Amino acid sequence: MSFGSRVQAASLAYGPVCVGIDPHPGLLEQWGLEDSIEGLERFAATCVEAFAGQVAFVKPQSAFFERFGSRGVAVLERTIADLRHTGSLVVLDIKRGDIGSTAAAYATAYLDEDSPMAVDAVTVSPYLGFGTLTPFFATAELNDAGVFVLALTSNPEAPQVQHAVTESGRTVAGSVLAQLKAANEGLEPMGPLGAVVGATIGETDEDLDIGGPLLIPGFGAQGGGTGDLDRLFGHLPPERLLVSTSRSVLSAGPDAGALRAAALDLNEQLRRS
Repeated sequence: MSFGSRVQAASLAYGPVCVGIDPHPGLLEQWGLEDSIEGLERFAATCVEAFAGQVAFVKPQSAFFERFGSRGVAVLERTIADLRHTGSLVVLDIKRGDIGSTAAAYATAYLDEDSPMAVDAVTVSPYLGFGTLTPFFATAELNDAGVFVLALTSNPEAPQVQHAVTESGRTVAGSVLAQLKAANEGLEPMGPLGAVVGATIGETDEDLDIGGPLLIPGFGAQGGGTGDLDRLFGHLPPERLLVSTSRSVLSAGPDAGALRAAALDLNEQLRRS
């Protein structure tokens, strides 16, 4: 199945929630775990138990694993392997962005099915130029994977770059969105190239109908609510929306059952809204 078809199927089966796996020190402490490789292993295994095959999308944040060095990366590899092919799609939050052979190497590392780190989709940054993302797009196409490109992010510093106006008269964000839309044109049920658009960006005149999925951070603990989802994305097919949340669900831990219940409850809330 194409990535777009898998996104649609997973969303219709489970709902739009994309649960982040963010083992930062404060959350490990909240769960009664040490900020150590052993604590990381326990945290990751509990998330797999709670979410695999229960939610449509799971988004590990690579940095929180990488900070433990090679042993942390090994935990990330196991987490990815345990999550994939359970019905949940793995979106690895890496925000990579580079040029030429380096971009191609990153793409191979995360999107080639022969890689031990292969996932269903990754996040990337377009700010070395949209064309530098070509290796990610090409590798994703070969492996029926997806790519989420930063466009309108929820951090307060983002407008300085993303709202800047280019020579074409479009904003930087608008240019990214337009190029994604062109790349996805004609693909059903949606294209494999998505955009990252925050739930807390406020009003926007940008065209968010890019013919592909949207990864929506900022929901829940960061301040975004169902009203923001309706206002910004209510005109789009709901199966294209991946509503990303971490703390709102992870704060229910460390019990796997409680974590699962929190994610399922949030899915039901969003389906009813």
